[in-house]
Amino acid sequence: MGVPLRKNVQFQLLWFGGAVSQLGTQLTTVATPLLIIAVTGSVFWAGVIAGVRATALIVLQMPAGVWADRWDRGRLLFWSQTAQAGAVAAMALNVVTGTNSIPVFLVLAAVDGACVAFTGPARATAIKEVVPPEQLKSAYAQEEARTHVAYLAGPSLGALLFGLGRAVPFVADALSFLVAAVCAWFAKIPPRAVQRPRQRMREDLREAWTWLWGQRGLRNIIAVFLVLNLLGMAAMLPITVLVKERGGADWLVGLVLTGLGVGGVLGALLAPKVTVAPARLIVAVLVVFGVSDMAMALPFGAWWPFVPLMLVAVSTPLLNVSVGALFTALVPDELMGRMDAVLNFAARGLTPVAPVFGALLADVLGGAAALLVFGALILVTAVVAASSDLRTAAPRHP
Repeated sequence: MGVPLRKNVQFQLLWFGGAVSQLGTQLTTVATPLLIIAVTGSVFWAGVIAGVRATALIVLQMPAGVWADRWDRGRLLFWSQTAQAGAVAAMALNVVTGTNSIPVFLVLAAVDGACVAFTGPARATAIKEVVPPEQLKSAYAQEEARTHVAYLAGPSLGALLFGLGRAVPFVADALSFLVAAVCAWFAKIPPRAVQRPRQRMREDLREAWTWLWGQRGLRNIIAVFLVLNLLGMAAMLPITVLVKERGGADWLVGLVLTGLGVGGVLGALLAPKVTVAPARLIVAVLVVFGVSDMAMALPFGAWWPFVPLMLVAVSTPLLNVSVGALFTALVPDELMGRMDAVLNFAARGLTPVAPVFGALLADVLGGAAALLVFGALILVTAVVAASSDLRTAAPRHP
């Protein structure tokens, strides 16, 4: 029996650093649009800055996966988080000096997005290195808990800090990345025992895509996630529309959406105890998503969507933990950085159009009808997934 996960110092350092930095990110996720709107009086520039960050992340995600497989992952994690600390500190300086330069914010947003592109695959390869296969599910459950606690506490704390001073959330976020960088340094992630031969980046990426193409079950799972991410994100705006249509105040919209955080934390606590095979769990979670979306349309008042939304959030960590542990166990170590980038890129390829899709349907049909449509589409996806070959996505043992 190996060392219990709670005593795995390397993993716990990575987890703590990630928890602090993710909370810091949630602070500025709220503070940045508030600041830009206050400075420019326009929502447009807030959207542009968010778009620049997302674009830098998407453009660099695949090359970052290649480099995560080539370089020392511990150092890559340390330097990417250090660079994020510097970028956010520069944002704070931009505010403190009263410059509030939009071009500066655009550049720094691009730097932040680029750093996130490197942090993701570096973190994935580091976790695979320090956590034994039999503890991966518990490790990913702890990761999920971190994520949902940050989502639950971060936005309100970010708004509170912004009220104390416009630069305060940015200073706090910069400090959070410094903490994460220090934790990554002291985690001392061991370098690879065998260094891969250097080849062109195009060949590195072709190797990853070729490996994925040979994994039929894994390809089917990614296709399910692609559709689920599209429909799940598209449903968020109709939920807001539904609450407002039923006379709900702005604060009630926020309260309903906290169901995501509450349910997510509960789901993360339950995830290690769930022993259902990933293939069956995917179908079950799709059914929960679809039924919950349709249940939101029931005429029980403006507050009602909180309940089915919380059920959706409870099931999300169950799926993420099970599939995340499966992917980590299945992917060879020498491909881990590239596959983390490839899997995220493939599974989220349609998410940029999700808000537009949701807004269009809610505008044409109304919030309740749009949620009925999205719920029905997710249930159709569940039927297709049940008839697909998902069970072949399993680690092969010699």
